[in-house]
Amino acid sequence: MRPVLWLRRRFVTGFFVAVPLIVSVAALIWAFDFIDGITRPLYDRWLGRHVPGLGLVTTALFLLLVGVAASNVLGNRLVLGLERSLLRLPLFRTVYSPVKQLIEAFSPDNAAGFKRVVIVVDRTGVRRLGFLTREFELSSGEGTVGLVAVFVPTNHLYIGDVYFYPPEWVVLPDLTVEEGLRIVLTGGTAVPKQLTGRPLAGVAARGAGVPEQTDIESAG
Repeated sequence: MRPVLWLRRRFVTGFFVAVPLIVSVAALIWAFDFIDGITRPLYDRWLGRHVPGLGLVTTALFLLLVGVAASNVLGNRLVLGLERSLLRLPLFRTVYSPVKQLIEAFSPDNAAGFKRVVIVVDRTGVRRLGFLTREFELSSGEGTVGLVAVFVPTNHLYIGDVYFYPPEWVVLPDLTVEEGLRIVLTGGTAVPKQLTGRPLAGVAARGAGVPEQTDIESAG
């Protein structure tokens, strides 16, 4: 049973790692083929000969213009309108929505993505590097408590676990989201020699085995 479980987990991991990469590469190739197919005859007619590389330059300029347009109010409305129209197509919605959410989650400019790099110190004293994704309140019969959702990558950046922690367990190190991603991708080799952090809750962490200091020294 163990080999079957091992194969299943590795297959699922490989699937979620490969699909975003394959979809991204396929989308870029499709965009290049589409734009190059339209512009190549025009360039050949205007210049009188074929110039290699113009299709790639045109594709890059097109993507740049889309980014510029999406950054202003009018352009953003046009992009959102086109997106809403395309999302009505079942096949497009099935593929596009998960890929977009995944890409946006790893974008530092996205308010709905990773907000901050965090280090969580649980009751056992174990420290985990993760990314703060949401702050929320949980209401139950015992009252309302504030919690934070933290995504902790495991064996790959796209694969990980989501934990809900009280804010007083969470420390904010002086790392940007880009630096946190680099640490994960390099297996921890990009961790600075010394980090300084502050409690998310603004108070010293409480609980058995939870240290109160906020200076974090790397093992290296």
